Amino acid sequence: MDRREIQSKGAALQKAIQAKEPVDSLLTILRDLKANVKPTEELLRATQIGKIVNKVKGYPGLDPQVTQLASEIISRWRHIVNEQKLTSGSSTPNGARSNGTSSPAPKAATPQPKAVSPTGVAPDKRSWKVDKVPRDDLTNDTARNNCIGLIYDGLCIGSELPMKQILALAKEIESAALQLPAAKGSSNSPIYKDKIRSLYQNLKNKSNPGLRKRILVGEVTPVRFVSMSHEEMKSKQQREEDQKIAKENMNNAMVAQEEKSVSTSLECGKCHQKKVSYSQAQTRSADEPMTTFCECLNCGNRWKFS
Repeated sequence: MDRREIQSKGAALQKAIQAKEPVDSLLTILRDLKANVKPTEELLRATQIGKIVNKVKGYPGLDPQVTQLASEIISRWRHIVNEQKLTSGSSTPNGARSNGTSSPAPKAATPQPKAVSPTGVAPDKRSWKVDKVPRDDLTNDTARNNCIGLIYDGLCIGSELPMKQILALAKEIESAALQLPAAKGSSNSPIYKDKIRSLYQNLKNKSNPGLRKRILVGEVTPVRFVSMSHEEMKSKQQREEDQKIAKENMNNAMVAQEEKSVSTSLECGKCHQKKVSYSQAQTRSADEPMTTFCECLNCGNRWKFS
């Protein structure tokens, strides 16, 4: 799709929204953009299509399918453009410069400066306060602003991305949580509050930093993140560890348990009932007597003797 076609689609999308055309019409335009636009930073700036699609999410009364598809498109385009930026500075093969001349001998390695965020602080010290996010002015709803700030705190830790880019993702995630059917678009909904709290905890999980990175680079869209189960959010390493533990538990469950006998002559020193189960084991050297382990079937008191 060339530049002129993209601009035409953008105008058609705006017109369809203003005319309150059927949902199918909006979805058709958005799907066409998603399938046929090959985004670059220059193309998105020239056509303004990114801004047009992004505004779709803010129109009141639109079908959730439309806003969800718009969110997916923006996240996908952002991911592609970010990847282009990362690869654009790489050198050509064999150390050759792009003009065909040989590159000079590499200089001796110099100590790398400590990483800092665009705000000038260490990435692991970032927060919405440190980054001076205008949290209280994001929406007219204080509860939503607080939730956006919470998600921002979960995303920015360890990141060197600009504040505006992280904030845009935080707003998309919060919006997707608000649009959950059970939340009913209310920031007072327990479902909405619980979801935001759960998302924040998963983002801050030190044993799964990969989840945060996957979201920041666009591999996991905000809509997808909100709908993921706890199991789906786990890293590959976590899943393998869980499988290992489950396997060990299964093996232990299959091992024959030591059979216990029940005595009517042993008396519990706590409740004085003569309903005691016991087992014996050789816990010391072979010439020492066995240790008897007792458990009262009445009160659960446990003791041992040799």
